[in-house]
Amino acid sequence: MGLPADGDISSDNPAVVANGEAILDRAVALVRDLGGTKLAGILSSSHGKQERALSRKAWDTSVSTLSRVADRARESGVTLNLEIVNRFESNMLNTAAQGLAYINDTGASNVFLHLDTFHMNIEEADVGLAICNAADKIGYVHIGESHRGYLGTGTIDFAGIFDALVAIGWDDYVTFESFSMAIVDKDLSLKTAIWRNLWDDNVALASHALQFIELGLQTARLKAELVKNAHAPSA
Repeated sequence: MGLPADGDISSDNPAVVANGEAILDRAVALVRDLGGTKLAGILSSSHGKQERALSRKAWDTSVSTLSRVADRARESGVTLNLEIVNRFESNMLNTAAQGLAYINDTGASNVFLHLDTFHMNIEEADVGLAICNAADKIGYVHIGESHRGYLGTGTIDFAGIFDALVAIGWDDYVTFESFSMAIVDKDLSLKTAIWRNLWDDNVALASHALQFIELGLQTARLKAELVKNAHAPSA
């Protein structure tokens, strides 16, 4: 999910912040009622290109508001996973390091990072290193290609990403995300700048992604085992 402009919890308008807090509370309740345990997305500010740089006041307002939501979410057994997105979709959390600082400021044990390879490919100097540095604070992972289409047909170094996920012992969900203008909701297409039809067969796309991710993780595990065995002390 992504907070709307009139629900931006980093706003200097108390009514807008209150609306955003209520939206997050309803989302947590929905996750709980559906039997889920993770709420993920752009939860710390509104989703969309901003017109000015983030202020310290906006950061503090967001942190204090999300901390309250996290306290209530904990009672429902729900974690909040903050999606780290590129500069064109938020002015707050663009890198994993910024996300870690935000989590530290909340002081909440049920707030984690939602990492997305599409966004990381834009903002991180070293995607694999960012994953390793975040390690146990990662709560949700999105796998997406540089152009939002079929995995392996863009510029992202997925081998390095899978290696990093294996290195930190990631054993939770790895979720594929892709967009095509013909399929995606119009408003979301505008916010995420989806101007081309990269695919029209969602079943073929999903089948390819599943195979790509499974093979990528399997290969990374085999490589890690080979390296481990090569460095094992001889009898």
